[in-house]
Amino acid sequence: MIHIKSDAEIRLMRKAGHILASAFEAAAPLMIAGTNADDVDRVVEETIRSMGGIPAFKNHPNGDGVRFPYSVCFSINEEVVHGMPKGRRIENGQIIGLDLGVIYEGYYADSARTFAIGKVSEREQELIRVTKECLDKGIEQARAGCRVSNIGHVIQTHAESHGFSVIRELVGHGIGRSLWEDPQVPNYGVPGKGPVLRKNMVIAIEPMIAMGRPEVDMIGDWDVLTRDRKPAAHFEHTIVISDGPADILTVL
Repeated sequence: MIHIKSDAEIRLMRKAGHILASAFEAAAPLMIAGTNADDVDRVVEETIRSMGGIPAFKNHPNGDGVRFPYSVCFSINEEVVHGMPKGRRIENGQIIGLDLGVIYEGYYADSARTFAIGKVSEREQELIRVTKECLDKGIEQARAGCRVSNIGHVIQTHAESHGFSVIRELVGHGIGRSLWEDPQVPNYGVPGKGPVLRKNMVIAIEPMIAMGRPEVDMIGDWDVLTRDRKPAAHFEHTIVISDGPADILTVL
């Protein structure tokens, strides 16, 4: 069931998004070669808690009830999502997806960014740029009266026009009192399909784009990797649907 949020609920989600964006600002200077990923996780958690939030991912269960042990998802190169810091050291030439979630007074916000560490290849730079553009183009489509599949259509079209692949097993989603709510928001498809977007719906749009093939493997309880082990990038915002341009909650 799709839940249309009240203005009061959106105010709480906006605060969650502000806390999340502040955590990104605190983490960004650490995203350089030599940093221990656990330090990124610590700074993110400290920032979130200092502003009255709760790290949404820490102790969040997967479908088998296994709880995620960190505040950040820290996904390197071919890791698409749900990578863990686990003491890894950041190295030059990596691309790293940082995915953060916040709970504030019972309401969630969710956002992701991909960072290039030092010098990466031109193709990897293009992958990061195009994935961010996919997010921007998806958000442009997210208006009241449009269909959910319009979002995925523009994302798929833009990614594939640059020779990249859309990962299909992972999708965007509604969000509110739960991290994952209806509707699902795929990053692919034909326009004019799926639920109609309504004013005050809140969704997380999150293109996950691969340099190579779109197939993925699940490794262990959480980690999702590209099957061909080529890099992937990930960007995400939590947005409110309106009659005009969408309202992005996960910004300062």
